[in-house]
This record gives sequence, C-alpha cells and structure tokens, in this order.
Amino acid sequence: MKTLIFGGAGFVGLNIAERLLSAGESVVLFDRLPLPPAAVAAFAALPGSLEVMQGDVTDMEAVTCALTYEIDTVVLGSAVTADAARETRDPETILQINLAALTPILRAARDAGVRRIVNLSSAAAYGRAAMDVALVDENVAPQPTGLYGITKFASEMIGGRMAELWSLDFVSLRLSAVFGPWERATGVRDTTSAQFQITEAARLGKPALLARPGVRDWAYAPDVAHAVHAVLHAEALKHRVYNVSTPESWSALDWGRQLAAHRSGFECRLAREGETPTIELHSAADRGALSVARLQEELGWKAGFGLADSVAHLDAWCRRHASSSKGTP
Repeated sequence: MKTLIFGGAGFVGLNIAERLLSAGESVVLFDRLPLPPAAVAAFAALPGSLEVMQGDVTDMEAVTCALTYEIDTVVLGSAVTADAARETRDPETILQINLAALTPILRAARDAGVRRIVNLSSAAAYGRAAMDVALVDENVAPQPTGLYGITKFASEMIGGRMAELWSLDFVSLRLSAVFGPWERATGVRDTTSAQFQITEAARLGKPALLARPGVRDWAYAPDVAHAVHAVLHAEALKHRVYNVSTPESWSALDWGRQLAAHRSGFECRLAREGETPTIELHSAADRGALSVARLQEELGWKAGFGLADSVAHLDAWCRRHASSSKGTP
C-alpha cells in the first residue's frame, strides 16, 4: 500500500511515516518544509520505501502531481495550529491552509481513485463542549472557539459532505493533545506540547515552571501513528469520526517530574509566587478526556504508552537523536 501524507514533515506526519515504513509500506511525504536530517537518516534504515515532495497544499498543480504516484490512501495532516496572536495577525493564511485547500485535494484524490482519506482533526473541535465534563465521546456536539478548532470541525463536515457527493471513503480522527518524537518548532505550530517545552528546558539546563499541573489525556505520537495505521488498513469503517487518545489522564507536571528523575540536575515544578511560568499549557483550564471506546471496540486499537512509558521512551529517543537533530530536544 502507498500512502500520501500531506503535512508529512510535521511531527505527527513523521511518526505516521515511521510507522508505515517500519511495516514495509510505501510512503510519499508532501510538505513545504524539508525533512529533518535525522528523519532522513532514520527512515532510510527502515524496510519501506519513501518519496519526498516539497510543495504547498494551496498549490493545486503540486497536489495533483503528488496524487499521480499511484496513491492508495491519503492522510490530511497539513495545518496551521494557531494561537490567538496568529489568529489576530493572519487569519487568512490559517483559513487558506486549514480549510480552503481541502476540497481541491479531495477532488484530486477522487480523480486519482484513492481508496481512503484520513483527516487528522483535533480535540479542539469539541471546544467548550469538552469543558466541565469528565469524558467526551464522539456523540458530543462540538462547540469550537479558536480558528484552529473551527477549521478542524469544518474540515470534518466539508469532507464528509464531499465524500457523499463524490463517493469517497473519508474519515476524521480527533486527536487529543499529542506529544512525542520528532516534535520541533516549525513556524506553523504555535501550541507546542508541554512535554516538548519541558524536554527543551531539560536540554538547555533550565528549570521547567508550570502555572498549574495541567491534567490531560496526553496522546503519545507513536500511539497516534498506530491508530492511523489501523484506520488506513481497516476493511470497512462504521463511523466518520473517531477519537484518538489514551484511556488515562495525568498531569504535565507529573510527566516533567518523572523526566527529572532521568535527568540529573533538572527541575520541573509549579512556579512560586513572583516567578513567571516557563511552560505554556495553552489553556486556562483542563478539558475532559476523550473517550476511545469507539476505536477500541471497532478496530481493537488502544494506546500502548502511559505516563512512565512515554517518559522513558521519549527521554531515550531524545538522547539518541541529540547529536543529529538540531532544534529537536
């Protein structure tokens, strides 16, 4: 099977590519950014075949060209993950990349006979509906607030409608707060994970200070890649939307403290009175956890990494790539 990943140089895209390549599959990565040198080296050692195309999702000619590679499945991962400052400064680019590029890609995928299209949506689509509740399943009516969440929910609705009109197999995965290998600052993701910021602080020899613990159902990127892989290969799907998360919640503070146990001299704690927090949690309150029952019951998928496992795995990954991953913790 050959999979085209739009936004393939983003950290979630790289984790998906690594999963598919490890399984011996063919992958085409499409992104305006080049692959990190460390990813080029790591992927070259995997059994699958890799092709890389540098291009912009708003360039219809480049998109159409990418889909002439005899593509079986497509992953839609291109997005500007914007904070309020970018929303205020440049809403046009956010809307163009996150939403306006969707239908031309779907049209090209239809014309190329693509078997399945997986849209990487987000828990941000739930917005206010995920606050003040313990668990959020796919039947909860979304109430997105920021442009990122609004465009993600809109992509689900528009993709679903065009799938009906054009007879496409289109499915959206609402990803929880993702962190893990290959995460880095790319200029299009304003809301880097707390774990990335914490590991960066450890790498730079600075303390990680949080305003509050930050409890969430944090999703480890290799688990997300596993879920995408399962959805890509499923013979038939019963639903158009699936949550992807972990069945347990824990705090960014506890994660950082466990990392500190692996890093001598590193400190992760709550900011004291008069101190300025150095870790941005990107929200004023904790939202409810995403239910993963639908995906688990239908495809047998479940997350493999919890708090301790993800700390140990990411710490080892960071140490392994420290010398070759400039800009990666």
